[in-house]
Amino acid sequence: MNRRRNWSRNELILAANLYCKTPFGRLHSRNPNVVTLAKLLGRTSSAVAWKLVNFASLDPSLKRRGIKGAPNVSHLDKEVWNEFYTDWERLAYESETLLAKWKGDPIESLAQIDPSELPRSGRDRKALVKVRVNQNFFRAAVLSAYESCCCITGLAIPDLLNASHIVPWAMDEKNRTNPQNGLCLNAIHDRAFDRGFLTITPEYRVLVAASVRSSSRRSNAVQHLLSKYHGRRIRLPHRFLPDQAFLEYHMKEVFRR
Repeated sequence: MNRRRNWSRNELILAANLYCKTPFGRLHSRNPNVVTLAKLLGRTSSAVAWKLVNFASLDPSLKRRGIKGAPNVSHLDKEVWNEFYTDWERLAYESETLLAKWKGDPIESLAQIDPSELPRSGRDRKALVKVRVNQNFFRAAVLSAYESCCCITGLAIPDLLNASHIVPWAMDEKNRTNPQNGLCLNAIHDRAFDRGFLTITPEYRVLVAASVRSSSRRSNAVQHLLSKYHGRRIRLPHRFLPDQAFLEYHMKEVFRR
């Protein structure tokens, strides 16, 4: 188990999957999820943790913050990282199905999909499973980037948080699973964002629609829940910084000025 050996592409895909779903402060060998993956791969938890830190060194969001990962990144590390970053939709699903295979679990079980919600067989079932699997990956990646904390209010109850698409899910198939197309929002602000009652500027500040702000004079609830955040800067994620082009799209195409 402890014998040094080269990492395979599949092993690196599984490590990259875990990196995307693990808060930055938990990329260490004592993390139970790191220990679990190490056992699946027949490696030490320290080796897996080191590989996660290798991926951190390739993460552009961390580079912008001046955070450096491990210096010894292999060519294959870079290849796998670039695969994820240029094709989230494919690699999210590939990595999740690979994880299910290595664990010996059905992909539906790993993604916590109720089989009764799916067609019995055929292309429709396969397509729906892929959508649900990728949605679960997207949620895990976005919430971990924000450490399960709403970027507007700071609410930190995961069951009340959503991974909100900046460019709507139906409008950009390529970026449906891209964590940089996501924000961690509580359920109320997620709905307001989705309906265009608020937006986030490319400078990462909250804008609340004028119609909402004007109604806050008649409603303390509107003032407390929405209007008071107008102009405030959001809490930035530790990685997967929201893409400014996506934010510009939301401001222009979704936001109700």
